[in-house]
Amino acid sequence: LREGWAVTVVDDCSTGSPANLRRVQHHPNLTMLQCRVSDCAELPELCGRASFIFHLAAAVGVELVVHSPIRTIETNLQESEVILLAASKNKTPILFTSTSEVYGKSSKPGFSEEDDLLIGPPYLGRWSYACSKLMDEFLALAYYRELSLPVIIVRLFNTVGPRQTGRYGMVVPRFVSAALANQPLQVYGSGDQTRCFCHVHDTVEALFRLMQNKTAFGRIFNIGSTEEISIRRLAERIIAVLGSKSRIEFIPYQEAYMPGFEDMLRRKPIIEKLGQTTGFTPGIGLQEIISSIATEMRQQPTQQTGGDDVRGL
Repeated sequence: LREGWAVTVVDDCSTGSPANLRRVQHHPNLTMLQCRVSDCAELPELCGRASFIFHLAAAVGVELVVHSPIRTIETNLQESEVILLAASKNKTPILFTSTSEVYGKSSKPGFSEEDDLLIGPPYLGRWSYACSKLMDEFLALAYYRELSLPVIIVRLFNTVGPRQTGRYGMVVPRFVSAALANQPLQVYGSGDQTRCFCHVHDTVEALFRLMQNKTAFGRIFNIGSTEEISIRRLAERIIAVLGSKSRIEFIPYQEAYMPGFEDMLRRKPIIEKLGQTTGFTPGIGLQEIISSIATEMRQQPTQQTGGDDVRGL
């Protein structure tokens, strides 16, 4: 909107809220349609006249993936199939957001887009998300190769920021919310698993730059920060930054999710391809991320506990 584009949002708000757009809800160039992509009667027309499509819709959060596997798989597969078909009618360029989850159980110190993928077995529902998103990648690239649909695939690594909900297991808003309330920060497992957290502003900038670069079509890009931190250290850092009196509790995976739950020990992206293609590298560090989330939560005091927080990113 700031760049002068007209934007149409199609979102059923199942894991988000229209309130996330309250700052621009009256913008003359914004149209909001609250429905599933697959239920949107205007979708063929919208895709036909669009200059570009960002397909961001997916099941979100480990808790949703573990406890609602049918919803996870059907959402990821069906909605992507519908939007790719609609986009193909006029060959409207589309950027599809995949996930770092597709790298599976690999223990490599950094993940590259050309790596082989190591997915867990199907009887562990945790991997259904990775498999469904990976199938989406195959389908999108099939449209690119067979129908010449201009497609870009990005694998997001832990995008975080203000207005992200902790309701579905997102660790940073969950920790910040607890720290602001001086409640225990619950770390699942040993806390030695590491992640890299990228501010939503950086992620959006990367998406926008890829949109403007025709050499990106038919390719896969990692998007994320390379600032790696263990979940245990993340909890300690948030407590320190916010001056909280919270303590840290360690919760076994089988208690937090289900018996046999498997987690990725590391999730650090290699982002050289993104930099070489767009000239972009993330610029917002973890301390600023924590502060920006805390500032927004302080302005919404009734939603700090996180248990009933239904705000999406």
